[in-house]
Amino acid sequence: MTMKKLSDVFKELLREKDIDKVGSLSRRVPKRSSEKPLQEIALALLEEKGVIVKVREPTTIAWDLEGKPTRGALFAYIPLSSSHLEKFEIIITDKDLKEKLSQLSYPYFIIDLMHWEKHTEKEKKKVALQASQSYGVIRDYLWGERLALTWVNEEFKEMANFPLDKITAYEGPTWEFLREKGIEKVVLLDPWAEKDLSKEDFSAGAFIIGGIVDTGGTKKKTTPKIGEELEKRGIKVLRRKISLKGDIIGVPDRINLILEILLKMVVEDKPMDDAVLEVQSPLHAKWRLRKELPKHKKRFLIDGKKFLVVEKELFDEYSKWLNIRWEDFVQVLRELGFVALERKRIQHLNKISTPRLINGKLYRVILLKKAMMLCYNC
Repeated sequence: MTMKKLSDVFKELLREKDIDKVGSLSRRVPKRSSEKPLQEIALALLEEKGVIVKVREPTTIAWDLEGKPTRGALFAYIPLSSSHLEKFEIIITDKDLKEKLSQLSYPYFIIDLMHWEKHTEKEKKKVALQASQSYGVIRDYLWGERLALTWVNEEFKEMANFPLDKITAYEGPTWEFLREKGIEKVVLLDPWAEKDLSKEDFSAGAFIIGGIVDTGGTKKKTTPKIGEELEKRGIKVLRRKISLKGDIIGVPDRINLILEILLKMVVEDKPMDDAVLEVQSPLHAKWRLRKELPKHKKRFLIDGKKFLVVEKELFDEYSKWLNIRWEDFVQVLRELGFVALERKRIQHLNKISTPRLINGKLYRVILLKKAMMLCYNC
């Protein structure tokens, strides 16, 4: 079961009040460059920064319920700090939106900092940065309170460059937090899990992301230990992984990007592969490409020189589900020591070659020197 975005709940509330567009009497909310004006206004309401009022004259700028710019709204957001507030009739307050949200069920998205002390100073800064970026991500879909950080200590508080009072920051262990919230079943996102995350898992009361970076050394396979500790306390843990076409290679591993993929699946109802692709950077895509290309290599021995050849057309195939550019494709080819040729050229080489096993590996052997002219490194 998927859930509604905060902006969608806000839209429903506006419709209930017969409001089909809303403006703003604040220069700050929403920001001029905002792509999600209704989400920003809804967040400001929840944080008790302002209210929706009925204005006497249509606003110059407004947005319809799809978030598209329009004109002439008779209802607008105004900050509570405004000296003009008393002049207007208040239509919607934070209480109205909170009441609407209380009728729905939302899980917590937890960053578990249980293994904080296993990180180096540099790694701790990375964790704090990714937690900060996660705060921005959760606000694009829901609101800060649904992001929970557990095992929060003083060192993390000093490094955190975002308002901890606007999320759910918990100093104790995760299992205590879950007990307080009455949550008995959780999903632990674990790259070593056997099963992929699916819609059947979306009913869990919380989704847990390990607050872990650079998973080598003492932090190798520490995510499963988070689940083990929870299970000892009677919490049902569903270990699930996020994969791309069945493999975790190429899936972004930063905490905030994992959260974004998760929210795209749970809130926007996007298939896992689509959600990963929308978040995946060329860097992560190249990780996967390095694994995929060797599956297609063909060995040629031309006048005694060995060549590992792949079809140039593979770029078109992989660029459909990996965020790779031509320059990324070329870079990976060079790293692997591969040569890319057009399919028709490879077919021609096959015709003029002879198969031969060399050290247990199949090569296509060509003795004619002129055949070298058919090969070129992209």
